[in-house]
This record gives sequence, structure tokens and C-alpha cells, in this order.
Amino acid sequence: MFIGEFQHTIDDKGRLIMPAKYREALGDDFVITKGLEGCLFVYPQSEWSKLETKLRSLPFTKKDARAFARFFFSGAVEGLLDKQGRVLLPLNLRTYADLKKNVVIAGISSRIEIWSKENWDNYINDTEDSYEELAEKMIEFDIEL
Repeated sequence: MFIGEFQHTIDDKGRLIMPAKYREALGDDFVITKGLEGCLFVYPQSEWSKLETKLRSLPFTKKDARAFARFFFSGAVEGLLDKQGRVLLPLNLRTYADLKKNVVIAGISSRIEIWSKENWDNYINDTEDSYEELAEKMIEFDIEL
């Protein structure tokens, strides 16, 4: 399980140090892809396989299902940590998530999200006032907080 928030920087070659706390849970095989709200999602291979199975079960005859699968799979790359615990983020993914120098790496249960620091701060500021409302909606889904 991934929890916590870390601030790091991307070097000139597009490499990002993955927090030591996350490295073991990520393992040797993980996937980085375009996420929602303009961030990147990082999945350990076991979680990626579950997600892939769910997405493959969507009816390919539905335009929305095809569009989402294209979005999600076309941006996906296999991640690899070097000996210093860095991962290379391809240019297309850095561009998608507006990652330049300062980033936030957030643990979100079964995945990691990588955000530009500016976009993360904006997201937190924009949603901060609605957490109580979101908590009430979770009760509707029978999720106990």
C-alpha cells in the first residue's frame, strides 16, 4: 500500500528519485501511464494486471471504452529503477503532466501519483473546501471513514 506525500525534483535528463518508502512495494516491474487530472499514475505490475483485465473486459464496441483504453494504454511505459532509485520519465509523459522540475509524489493506496508541484498545490487548494462534502458522498457508497 502506498501512502504519504513526498516532494522531489526531476533532473535535466528526466529522472526522478522514487522515495525509498515506495521502492520495495513497486518491485522490479512497474508501469507508468497518463493519469487523471493531469498527473501520472504508477502501478506495481500486480495492480497493473488487475486494471488491464478490467479494461479489457469493457465492450470495444462502445466509443467511450475505446477512447479510455487508448488514452490509458498508449501512454503506458514500463518503469525501471536504476541503482540510485531513479526512474526515467519519458518526455511525452512529462509533457502530459506538465512536469518540469519540482514534483509531488503521492501514495494513493494501490498506486502512486506524480504531479507537478504547482498543479498539486492548485488541486489541493481547489478541493480542500469540499472534503466534508466528499466524505458525505462516501457514506452513500457505504464506505466508512
